[in-house]
Amino acid sequence: MLNVCEIFKSLQGESSFAGRPCVFVRLAGCDLSCRWCDSRYAAEGSGRSMPIEAVVAEVLGLGLPLVEITGGEPLLQAEAPTLAVRFLASGLTVLVETNGAHDISVLPEPILRIMDIKTPSSGMTGKMDWDNLGRLRAADEVKFLIADRFDYEWAREVIREYRLHERCRVLFGAVAGRIEPGLVADMIVQDDLPVRFQLQLHKVLWPDRERGA
Repeated sequence: MLNVCEIFKSLQGESSFAGRPCVFVRLAGCDLSCRWCDSRYAAEGSGRSMPIEAVVAEVLGLGLPLVEITGGEPLLQAEAPTLAVRFLASGLTVLVETNGAHDISVLPEPILRIMDIKTPSSGMTGKMDWDNLGRLRAADEVKFLIADRFDYEWAREVIREYRLHERCRVLFGAVAGRIEPGLVADMIVQDDLPVRFQLQLHKVLWPDRERGA
């Protein structure tokens, strides 16, 4: 059984899959409390209990080849990796977005793992499982959300220390309402940083929509 906050169809708003139609399975519950969390309703809500078979059937019924399991924090639920494998067996491309505090090796290939690396402004940097950096595969992605110059400089040093750009795709985004995206883009260009800048596309398209985006 899984504790599910919502299942919906939208456009992928982040990652190298941004802009593609995608089904999202948002699981309920999270063990972190990021200052700029934009899905606190999932972290704090109880959700609905659903068998894996029911989740798979609902997703397949929406008719898209791309699915993302997100949260909350999906890896808090022991059945989340099983759900991802069931999606793979159904012929879907599977993304799992995780907060970086849990062992990502529970997700086998070819599941694509999108891992947040919590910047200092989140207040959750100390909760990271840093061993996950050694578990990254070339197809995986890591994401830094930048709220200020200090976040940017901290993230830049993490990339250089761990040579993250040689391990996987590295994404930078701007925390909505905390910093102008253009400022983050300027810093990236000035430093020739080997990352991909991204906007949170869903917030551009549907700024007033809290759920289902």
